[in-house]
Amino acid sequence: MSLNLLKSLAFVILLGACASASRNNKQPVQSFPANELEAAQPTIASDIKLQQLTDLPRTEDGGFVVKPGFYETEYKTYCLEPGTPDPRPGDAYLQGPITGNRKDIVESILLNSRTKPHIDQRNVQLLLWNVVSNSDFNKLPIAVQADANELLTSKQIFKLKGGVAGYIKEISSNSGGFSSNSNINNLFNLGITSYESYERIAVSREPSKIRKTGVKADQWYKEKENYYVRYLPLSYQKVKIQLYIPDSLLDAEGKLNGEYVVYNPIGLQAIPAYTNAQRLGIGAPVVDIVKEIIRINKGNGKPKTPPAPKPGGPKSGNPKGVS
Repeated sequence: MSLNLLKSLAFVILLGACASASRNNKQPVQSFPANELEAAQPTIASDIKLQQLTDLPRTEDGGFVVKPGFYETEYKTYCLEPGTPDPRPGDAYLQGPITGNRKDIVESILLNSRTKPHIDQRNVQLLLWNVVSNSDFNKLPIAVQADANELLTSKQIFKLKGGVAGYIKEISSNSGGFSSNSNINNLFNLGITSYESYERIAVSREPSKIRKTGVKADQWYKEKENYYVRYLPLSYQKVKIQLYIPDSLLDAEGKLNGEYVVYNPIGLQAIPAYTNAQRLGIGAPVVDIVKEIIRINKGNGKPKTPPAPKPGGPKSGNPKGVS
């Protein structure tokens, strides 16, 4: 019997087990730290023009230097909690810091993806599924491993390859028994390269379930600098983010208390406010047009600086994604 036939047979058996597990096992509830945002409802004039966030000036770290107005743009997002439902239009979301297994590596992948637009979004997602499920890095498709070398430092790659004793065999705080994480791990071990095979396990197509009532689907949240933000997911791969900056917020120089106000969600996560839908890691804008760069002090707006990937890594290009 050929190796490919054996793999196919094992995969069919695994999918049957996955279906049984999804019927009999509930996914654990993820707990999150307190969020700094407070629910609020700004008064927005009916005739205000909706602008693209990418029209605003940028910092060297990729953050947006805000100006009064009503803005939106779409960001690439990534599943960080395998086994939970795909967000539906109408699911309310809010932002928070990255939590959970290997959060430092997850954050680095998201942050560095901004400056690597040539890397296929699916390859970034496969790398993230490999990381959060504690799977063997060496089992990733070669193209994804090459992309990982552009997104992570040599030290981080060393950890993912099992350089620290027991690192690969850590058990995630949200995995237990025959969970989605262990199912994904099995796919990597089998050498499965089809993206859709991983997606079927990681992204449940069942409707998300309400866990908390009284939260509006289009809820705004107020940032500590007193502007407003809301998250409108389109799928686990994309979220629309809207900002409203009141006219009275900034002074004549476009500053607040002598400093620019910077908005930068990259490297954070969008968290479902009242359902059991996916946690979404936020990557780069879907269409990232930089029109103006403003140099500001590192302390202004606290822009994030990811660890620099290993110098001399694979040359930039457009490596093939998985089939």
